[in-house]
Amino acid sequence: MHELPLLTTTGVALLTALFGGLVARRIGLPPIVGYMLAGIAIAPRTPGFVGDTETMAQLAELGVVLLMFGVGAHFSFRDLWRVRSVAVPGAIVQMLASTALAYGIVRAWGWSPGSSILLGIAVSIASTVVLLRALMERGLLDTAHGRVAVGWLVFEDLATVVILVMLPAIFGHRDVGLEDLAWAVGRAIAFVVLMVTIGGRLVSAVLRAVARTRSHELFVLAALTLALGTALASAHFFGVSLALGAFVAGVIVGESRFGHQVSADLVPFRDAFAVLFFVSIGMLVEPAYLAAHALEVVALTAIVVLGKLAIAGAIVLALGGPLRTALVVGAGLAQIGEFSFIVGQAGVRLGILEGEQYSLILAVAIVSITLNPLVFRVVEKLEGALAGTRLARARPRAPRDVPPETTTLDGHVVIVGYGRVGAHVVDVLDTLRIPMLVVENDTERFDAITKRGCAVTLFGDASSPELLERCGLEHARAVVVALSNDATTELVVTRAREAASSLNILARASSREHAESVVALGASESVDPQLEGGLELVRRLLVSLHVPLEVAQRQADALRIREQRHSSERARVLEQLLRGAPGLEVAWVRVQPESEVVGRSLAETQLRTRTGVSAVAIARDEDVLPNPSPTTRLRADDSIAVIGAREQIDAAIRWLTELRPPVGTSET
Repeated sequence: MHELPLLTTTGVALLTALFGGLVARRIGLPPIVGYMLAGIAIAPRTPGFVGDTETMAQLAELGVVLLMFGVGAHFSFRDLWRVRSVAVPGAIVQMLASTALAYGIVRAWGWSPGSSILLGIAVSIASTVVLLRALMERGLLDTAHGRVAVGWLVFEDLATVVILVMLPAIFGHRDVGLEDLAWAVGRAIAFVVLMVTIGGRLVSAVLRAVARTRSHELFVLAALTLALGTALASAHFFGVSLALGAFVAGVIVGESRFGHQVSADLVPFRDAFAVLFFVSIGMLVEPAYLAAHALEVVALTAIVVLGKLAIAGAIVLALGGPLRTALVVGAGLAQIGEFSFIVGQAGVRLGILEGEQYSLILAVAIVSITLNPLVFRVVEKLEGALAGTRLARARPRAPRDVPPETTTLDGHVVIVGYGRVGAHVVDVLDTLRIPMLVVENDTERFDAITKRGCAVTLFGDASSPELLERCGLEHARAVVVALSNDATTELVVTRAREAASSLNILARASSREHAESVVALGASESVDPQLEGGLELVRRLLVSLHVPLEVAQRQADALRIREQRHSSERARVLEQLLRGAPGLEVAWVRVQPESEVVGRSLAETQLRTRTGVSAVAIARDEDVLPNPSPTTRLRADDSIAVIGAREQIDAAIRWLTELRPPVGTSET
């Protein structure tokens, strides 16, 4: 059999990484931990198969290039600018403080100044990959808290790129001077300026020309060529690192109209070679050294997990951020990853770090990434423990003054979240001229809904009891919780129900289980967008197959009833009534405790003669009474399902809630 070290090492590395990643995922750890443990398993210092370290080193370089290209493609000056007041000064202070803390400890161990500084820089930088994965898993990526954390990391990444440019000039030669440093920085600046001014147009022209061929494989080839070619050219002609070249190329491509497609096409390559990069990192770990220096590993891990959590959280609070943002940012930064590895590798190549010292960085990365899910769970409990304290009551700085006094609102709908779902609700209510109040804690969305001028707006987190008090829930007709984060949705539903026991609360659900959960917590109804989308696909498919429309609708309704076990009985009654009474409307009307109809029978209320509607069901406690008899007596807080024309329903609402007969109606 031919000797194929490249294929053999790559195949075994991928297989081992797959096994390690599956095990890590199964026990609730990030797959990166499994990849690095796979590297330890095939390293020369452990028994069994030994991978070719030279081959893995080259594959790791390719992984770095694609990883940095991906980071650049997702880099957004707009996102950074949006959270600049917290992210930029926060990242600078946190990096300096963390570096100084680590520097002081390792200097006490006898490390040289150069190696101490480099290790301090390595432990001050968090992993973007780990942070993004953690935020996505918890539904925090698109929240104000997640945006601050991402902006913080973006600035850290940018600062690290600058550090990587300067390292060779500072540590590459013992007799380096200011001229050498200026020359290195000047070449890097020249490369960036050239890429921004000329490279951007050239890249767009090349991608446009390739896209016109309508060949997907040529487009993928062009994307790979841009990533690798730019990195190699930058290193050869400008003397900058491959990482910087790939990062700048990613930024240029990301700003083009083809950026999203290039990023999507390179994801499989980036992910595969990123796995090999993490495996190669694991192969460099020195188990014997770590066993002999376990206390050092524990001390540095404490700096990364506890020190960075405390430093970042304190900075966010000092800059006026809310407690939740401080905890999310702190937890997200309480680990180190790929950029720390790149900085460490640069230190080894320049002779600043020894292999054993670099192994210490790798060990701290493995432990901190392993602990990161636990850190997020701990800070969630910590937020609950701090509820009601001065820290929790601190209000975030709103981007602009909040309009109007919300306590004067009456008969309005409260919409929590102005994302895609919330925006649809606002559009319809605006068309129908129904008064509404929108709560949003994302500055861009808050500005967008405020500029529309169609609703009263509140900036902040709707899970805050103080903010809910300003929503006038006791006078509201309904609350729509249109958030994508399950935990926040449940918290808002719980607190809204506590504030108004009879309020109609409709909540967006992410799954059947979540729908059952929010209903159990107090939501009147829950809507699963995935289920509704699937039902519409079924209906349209049947219609396209020439199935009669009424048959298609019945099949969709039957599927909804089977799947929507979590929906309340009153929702099903309402839907069935609507299906059987085209042209009419159905509404649930709550009987106010002070209403004069309390204690009367339906016949005695003369509801039909006064308003023209028919009472077709009564929801009482947890039960629904269909087709109630005229002798059924009404109780406080009953919800009556009435059917009729819109103006008749409005008259019934006035009669049952305003404690007086509607003006202009006759009793016949």
